[in-house]
Amino acid sequence: MSGTLYIVATPIGNLEDTSPRVLRVLESVSCVACEDTRRTRRLLNRFGVSTRTLSCHKFNERERLEKVLRILRDGDDVALVSDGGTPAVSDPGALLVKAARDEGIRVSPIPGPSAPVALLSASGESGGRFLFEGFLPHRAGERRRRLRELRSFHDTIVFFESPRRIRDSLADLREVMGEREIVVGRELTKIHETVLRGTPAEVLESLPDPEVRGEITVIVTACDPDASGSTEARSGRVLEAWTESLAQAGGDQRDALRLTARRLGMKRAELYRLLAELGEVR
Repeated sequence: MSGTLYIVATPIGNLEDTSPRVLRVLESVSCVACEDTRRTRRLLNRFGVSTRTLSCHKFNERERLEKVLRILRDGDDVALVSDGGTPAVSDPGALLVKAARDEGIRVSPIPGPSAPVALLSASGESGGRFLFEGFLPHRAGERRRRLRELRSFHDTIVFFESPRRIRDSLADLREVMGEREIVVGRELTKIHETVLRGTPAEVLESLPDPEVRGEITVIVTACDPDASGSTEARSGRVLEAWTESLAQAGGDQRDALRLTARRLGMKRAELYRLLAELGEVR
Protein backbone atom coordinates (compact mmCIF):
# COMPACT_ATOMS: atom_id res chain seq x y z
CA MET A 1 0.00 0.00 0.00
CA SER A 2 1.38 3.41 -0.97
CA GLY A 3 2.04 6.22 1.48
CA THR A 4 0.29 9.59 1.71
CA LEU A 5 1.49 12.86 0.22
CA TYR A 6 0.64 15.60 2.70
CA ILE A 7 0.39 19.17 1.32
CA VAL A 8 1.42 21.17 4.38
CA ALA A 9 0.85 24.91 4.72
CA THR A 10 3.61 26.53 6.80
CA PRO A 11 3.83 30.02 8.37
CA ILE A 12 4.18 32.98 6.00
CA GLY A 13 6.35 34.73 8.58
CA ASN A 14 5.61 34.21 12.24
CA LEU A 15 6.62 30.66 13.24
CA GLU A 16 4.09 30.75 16.11
CA ASP A 17 1.40 30.23 13.44
CA THR A 18 2.54 26.60 13.11
CA SER A 19 -0.37 24.38 14.17
CA PRO A 20 -0.09 21.24 16.35
CA ARG A 21 -1.40 19.19 13.43
CA VAL A 22 1.32 20.51 11.12
CA LEU A 23 3.99 19.53 13.67
CA ARG A 24 2.48 16.08 14.10
CA VAL A 25 2.55 15.47 10.35
CA LEU A 26 6.10 16.82 9.92
CA GLU A 27 7.29 14.53 12.73
CA SER A 28 5.56 11.43 11.36
CA VAL A 29 6.53 11.48 7.66
CA SER A 30 9.55 9.80 6.11
CA CYS A 31 10.81 13.06 4.58
CA VAL A 32 9.87 16.68 3.94
CA ALA A 33 10.07 17.81 0.30
CA CYS A 34 10.72 21.55 0.34
CA GLU A 35 11.79 24.55 -1.74
CA ASP A 36 14.76 25.62 0.39
CA THR A 37 16.13 23.00 2.78
CA ARG A 38 17.87 25.66 4.90
CA ARG A 39 14.68 27.64 5.42
CA THR A 40 12.61 24.54 6.19
CA ARG A 41 15.32 23.25 8.54
CA ARG A 42 14.99 26.46 10.58
CA LEU A 43 11.29 25.73 11.02
CA LEU A 44 11.91 22.09 11.94
CA ASN A 45 14.70 22.94 14.36
CA ARG A 46 12.52 25.54 16.08
CA PHE A 47 10.15 22.75 17.15
CA GLY A 48 12.68 19.95 17.56
CA VAL A 49 11.62 18.01 14.44
CA SER A 50 14.45 15.87 13.05
CA THR A 51 12.75 14.57 9.87
CA ARG A 52 15.08 14.58 6.86
CA THR A 53 14.51 17.10 4.08
CA LEU A 54 14.67 16.78 0.30
CA SER A 55 14.91 19.81 -1.98
CA CYS A 56 12.06 20.07 -4.47
CA HIS A 57 11.84 23.51 -6.08
CA LYS A 58 10.81 24.96 -9.43
CA PHE A 59 14.23 24.26 -10.99
CA ASN A 60 14.45 20.57 -10.04
CA GLU A 61 10.82 19.54 -9.52
CA ARG A 62 10.68 17.32 -12.61
CA GLU A 63 13.89 15.45 -11.81
CA ARG A 64 12.86 15.00 -8.14
CA LEU A 65 9.43 13.69 -9.13
CA GLU A 66 10.45 10.03 -9.50
CA LYS A 67 12.45 10.03 -6.26
CA VAL A 68 9.50 11.33 -4.21
CA LEU A 69 7.05 8.98 -5.96
CA ARG A 70 9.34 6.03 -5.20
CA ILE A 71 9.24 6.89 -1.50
CA LEU A 72 5.44 7.06 -1.64
CA ARG A 73 5.17 3.79 -3.62
CA ASP A 74 7.24 2.06 -0.93
CA GLY A 75 4.54 2.93 1.59
CA ASP A 76 6.23 5.89 3.30
CA ASP A 77 4.55 9.25 3.81
CA VAL A 78 5.95 12.53 2.45
CA ALA A 79 5.17 16.12 3.47
CA LEU A 80 5.38 18.76 0.76
CA VAL A 81 6.05 22.32 1.99
CA SER A 82 6.94 25.63 0.37
CA ASP A 83 9.02 28.46 1.82
CA GLY A 84 5.81 29.84 3.31
CA GLY A 85 2.07 29.41 2.85
CA THR A 86 0.45 26.62 0.84
CA PRO A 87 2.50 24.59 -1.68
CA ALA A 88 1.32 24.29 -5.29
CA VAL A 89 -0.55 27.64 -5.12
CA SER A 90 1.75 30.06 -7.02
CA ASP A 91 4.53 27.85 -5.64
CA PRO A 92 6.13 24.58 -6.78
CA GLY A 93 4.32 21.31 -6.09
CA ALA A 94 1.51 21.03 -8.64
CA LEU A 95 3.50 18.57 -10.81
CA LEU A 96 4.10 16.28 -7.85
CA VAL A 97 0.48 16.46 -6.69
CA LYS A 98 -0.82 15.61 -10.18
CA ALA A 99 1.64 12.73 -10.60
CA ALA A 100 0.68 11.29 -7.21
CA ARG A 101 -3.04 11.51 -7.97
CA ASP A 102 -2.52 9.97 -11.40
CA GLU A 103 -0.97 6.94 -9.66
CA GLY A 104 -3.78 6.68 -7.15
CA ILE A 105 -1.60 7.84 -4.26
CA ARG A 106 -3.53 9.54 -1.45
CA VAL A 107 -3.02 13.30 -1.29
CA SER A 108 -4.11 15.06 1.90
CA PRO A 109 -4.08 18.86 2.47
CA ILE A 110 -3.00 20.22 5.86
CA PRO A 111 -4.31 23.83 5.74
CA GLY A 112 -2.73 26.79 7.45
CA PRO A 113 -1.59 30.41 6.94
CA SER A 114 -2.43 32.11 3.64
CA ALA A 115 -1.19 35.58 2.66
CA PRO A 116 -4.17 36.38 0.35
CA VAL A 117 -6.74 35.40 2.99
CA ALA A 118 -4.80 37.15 5.76
CA LEU A 119 -4.70 40.44 3.82
CA LEU A 120 -8.33 40.11 2.72
CA SER A 121 -9.37 39.79 6.36
CA ALA A 122 -7.55 43.04 7.21
CA SER A 123 -8.61 44.96 4.10
CA GLY A 124 -12.19 45.85 4.99
CA GLU A 125 -13.49 44.25 1.80
CA SER A 126 -16.85 42.70 2.70
CA GLY A 127 -17.72 40.94 -0.56
CA GLY A 128 -17.45 37.17 -0.72
CA ARG A 129 -16.09 36.94 -4.27
CA PHE A 130 -12.49 37.53 -5.25
CA LEU A 131 -10.16 36.54 -8.07
CA PHE A 132 -6.74 35.19 -7.10
CA GLU A 133 -4.35 36.07 -9.93
CA GLY A 134 -1.11 34.62 -8.53
CA PHE A 135 1.84 36.61 -9.91
CA LEU A 136 1.34 39.15 -12.70
CA PRO A 137 3.53 38.68 -15.81
CA HIS A 138 7.11 39.86 -15.34
CA ARG A 139 7.36 41.68 -18.68
CA ALA A 140 5.88 45.20 -18.70
CA GLY A 141 3.88 44.80 -21.93
CA GLU A 142 2.38 41.47 -20.89
CA ARG A 143 1.63 42.83 -17.43
CA ARG A 144 -0.28 45.83 -18.77
CA ARG A 145 -2.14 43.59 -21.21
CA ARG A 146 -3.23 41.31 -18.37
CA LEU A 147 -4.29 44.29 -16.23
CA ARG A 148 -6.45 45.56 -19.09
CA GLU A 149 -8.13 42.14 -19.18
CA LEU A 150 -8.66 42.27 -15.41
CA ARG A 151 -10.13 45.78 -15.58
CA SER A 152 -13.52 44.35 -16.55
CA PHE A 153 -13.59 42.18 -13.40
CA HIS A 154 -15.42 44.36 -10.88
CA ASP A 155 -15.02 42.16 -7.79
CA THR A 156 -11.91 42.04 -5.60
CA ILE A 157 -8.64 40.97 -7.24
CA VAL A 158 -5.69 39.56 -5.28
CA PHE A 159 -2.17 39.01 -6.59
CA PHE A 160 1.41 38.52 -5.42
CA GLU A 161 4.29 40.77 -6.45
CA SER A 162 8.03 40.80 -5.88
CA PRO A 163 9.81 43.73 -4.19
CA ARG A 164 11.77 44.36 -7.39
CA ARG A 165 8.65 44.84 -9.52
CA ILE A 166 6.15 46.35 -7.10
CA ARG A 167 6.74 49.98 -8.14
CA ASP A 168 6.40 49.16 -11.84
CA SER A 169 3.29 47.04 -11.21
CA LEU A 170 1.60 49.78 -9.19
CA ALA A 171 2.46 52.35 -11.87
CA ASP A 172 0.90 50.07 -14.50
CA LEU A 173 -2.11 49.52 -12.23
CA ARG A 174 -2.53 53.29 -11.92
CA GLU A 175 -2.33 53.72 -15.69
CA VAL A 176 -4.79 50.93 -16.47
CA MET A 177 -7.29 51.09 -13.57
CA GLY A 178 -6.90 54.71 -12.50
CA GLU A 179 -8.35 55.57 -9.10
CA ARG A 180 -9.48 52.08 -8.12
CA GLU A 181 -8.40 51.67 -4.50
CA ILE A 182 -5.84 49.05 -3.53
CA VAL A 183 -4.46 47.44 -0.36
CA VAL A 184 -0.82 46.37 -0.20
CA GLY A 185 0.42 43.99 2.50
CA ARG A 186 4.17 43.62 3.03
CA GLU A 187 5.90 41.20 5.41
CA LEU A 188 2.56 39.94 6.76
CA THR A 189 2.78 38.38 10.27
CA LYS A 190 6.42 39.48 10.59
CA ILE A 191 8.01 42.18 12.76
CA HIS A 192 7.93 44.81 9.99
CA GLU A 193 4.38 44.02 8.81
CA THR A 194 2.92 46.90 6.81
CA VAL A 195 -0.56 47.30 5.33
CA LEU A 196 -1.14 50.32 3.06
CA ARG A 197 -4.48 51.38 1.58
CA GLY A 198 -5.21 54.07 -1.01
CA THR A 199 -4.98 54.73 -4.72
CA PRO A 200 -1.97 53.28 -6.56
CA ALA A 201 -0.44 56.78 -6.56
CA GLU A 202 -0.88 57.16 -2.79
CA VAL A 203 0.55 53.73 -2.05
CA LEU A 204 3.52 54.37 -4.36
CA GLU A 205 4.36 57.50 -2.35
CA SER A 206 4.14 55.52 0.90
CA LEU A 207 6.48 52.71 -0.12
CA PRO A 208 9.84 52.78 1.70
CA ASP A 209 12.93 54.21 0.01
CA PRO A 210 15.36 53.42 -1.46
CA GLU A 211 14.16 49.84 -1.98
CA VAL A 212 11.18 47.73 -1.03
CA ARG A 213 11.89 44.47 0.77
CA GLY A 214 9.83 41.48 1.80
CA GLU A 215 7.02 39.41 0.33
CA ILE A 216 4.11 41.44 -1.04
CA THR A 217 0.40 40.78 -1.56
CA VAL A 218 -1.82 43.28 -3.39
CA ILE A 219 -5.60 43.65 -3.31
CA VAL A 220 -7.45 45.65 -5.96
CA THR A 221 -10.73 46.51 -4.26
CA ALA A 222 -14.14 45.82 -5.77
CA CYS A 223 -15.80 48.60 -7.73
CA ASP A 224 -19.29 49.54 -8.90
CA PRO A 225 -19.50 48.47 -12.58
CA ASP A 226 -22.19 51.03 -13.32
CA ALA A 227 -20.27 53.91 -11.77
CA SER A 228 -16.97 52.88 -13.33
CA GLY A 229 -18.49 53.07 -16.79
CA SER A 230 -20.44 56.27 -16.32
CA THR A 231 -18.90 59.54 -17.49
CA GLU A 232 -21.31 61.48 -15.31
CA ALA A 233 -20.40 59.46 -12.21
CA ARG A 234 -16.69 59.85 -12.98
CA SER A 235 -17.06 63.60 -13.34
CA GLY A 236 -18.91 63.70 -10.02
CA ARG A 237 -16.06 61.88 -8.25
CA VAL A 238 -13.50 64.20 -9.81
CA LEU A 239 -15.45 67.32 -8.77
CA GLU A 240 -15.83 66.03 -5.23
CA ALA A 241 -12.10 65.30 -4.93
CA TRP A 242 -11.26 68.67 -6.55
CA THR A 243 -13.44 70.60 -4.12
CA GLU A 244 -11.88 68.87 -1.11
CA SER A 245 -8.35 69.36 -2.44
CA LEU A 246 -8.98 73.00 -3.25
CA ALA A 247 -10.11 73.63 0.32
CA GLN A 248 -7.09 71.73 1.66
CA ALA A 249 -4.76 73.80 -0.54
CA GLY A 250 -6.29 77.08 0.60
CA GLY A 251 -7.57 77.89 -2.87
CA ASP A 252 -4.23 77.33 -4.62
CA GLN A 253 -5.20 75.59 -7.87
CA ARG A 254 -1.71 74.26 -8.57
CA ASP A 255 -1.50 72.51 -5.20
CA ALA A 256 -5.11 71.37 -5.50
CA LEU A 257 -4.36 69.86 -8.91
CA ARG A 258 -1.44 67.92 -7.43
CA LEU A 259 -3.51 66.70 -4.47
CA THR A 260 -6.48 65.69 -6.63
CA ALA A 261 -4.31 63.81 -9.13
CA ARG A 262 -2.69 61.88 -6.29
CA ARG A 263 -6.04 61.15 -4.64
CA LEU A 264 -7.62 59.86 -7.86
CA GLY A 265 -4.53 58.17 -9.28
CA MET A 266 -4.76 60.26 -12.45
CA LYS A 267 -2.12 61.98 -14.53
CA ARG A 268 -2.19 65.76 -14.00
CA ALA A 269 -2.58 66.52 -17.70
CA GLU A 270 -5.59 64.21 -17.96
CA LEU A 271 -7.11 65.69 -14.79
CA TYR A 272 -6.53 69.26 -16.00
CA ARG A 273 -8.29 68.54 -19.31
CA LEU A 274 -11.29 67.07 -17.50
CA LEU A 275 -11.49 69.99 -15.06
CA ALA A 276 -11.25 72.42 -17.97
CA GLU A 277 -14.15 70.65 -19.69
CA LEU A 278 -16.13 70.99 -16.46
CA GLY A 279 -15.30 74.71 -16.28
CA GLU A 280 -13.31 74.43 -13.07
CA VAL A 281 -9.97 75.68 -14.46
CA ARG A 282 -8.87 77.66 -17.48
